[in-house]
Amino acid sequence: MDFQVIKVKEDVLQENNKRADELRKYLKNKGIYFINVMASPGSGKTTLLTGLINKLKEKYNIGVMEADIDGDVDAKRIHELTGVRTIQVHTSGACHLTAQMTHDAINAFDIKDLDLLFLENVGNLVCPAEFDTGSNINMMLLSVPEGEDKPLKYPLMFEVSDIAVITKTDTKKVFDFNEEKCQEYIKRRNPKAKIFITSAIKDEGVKPLADYISSLIEANK
Repeated sequence: MDFQVIKVKEDVLQENNKRADELRKYLKNKGIYFINVMASPGSGKTTLLTGLINKLKEKYNIGVMEADIDGDVDAKRIHELTGVRTIQVHTSGACHLTAQMTHDAINAFDIKDLDLLFLENVGNLVCPAEFDTGSNINMMLLSVPEGEDKPLKYPLMFEVSDIAVITKTDTKKVFDFNEEKCQEYIKRRNPKAKIFITSAIKDEGVKPLADYISSLIEANK
């Protein structure tokens, strides 16, 4: 009996990558630098974004797309604490955003005059890493309470991330976290990853990250 093998995931990812490249070109032509932010739930994405935005908003027009399965808590919080343009994106149960979903969200969002666009992806260390959203760079967060071994357990997330931010360092006294080992594991997965050590709630390490992002925006012009 004849049969055909269909590589569904491969086909889906190929189509997604094509759509992502198109989206990158579209945003490049509009002069918008796009950063995809990924991490586990509770890692401090929204708190770090708030700190970054408040350091960058005097220089750049910034927009934020908050992706969640449901709810609008993070979008409201970002807008209230920073005043920048914000939209909530519901994924209808999906644990990630594809390039097409990102494109649809951007079409529903007023990106006119933006210099910098953040996407806070769905909280998850697995699925979001599999799909190119069309961003210029991926930035992932790993919080101290999660432990230093996550690069060993979730390799793809660290392999696809240009920036790795260790967050909640103010809690190191409470948790058994080996920062040196964590950096070693990150570099093992991605030798080119830029690593930043932060405590957003204490405003520690946020400015160097903001300065680095600013340098990327200027280099992209």
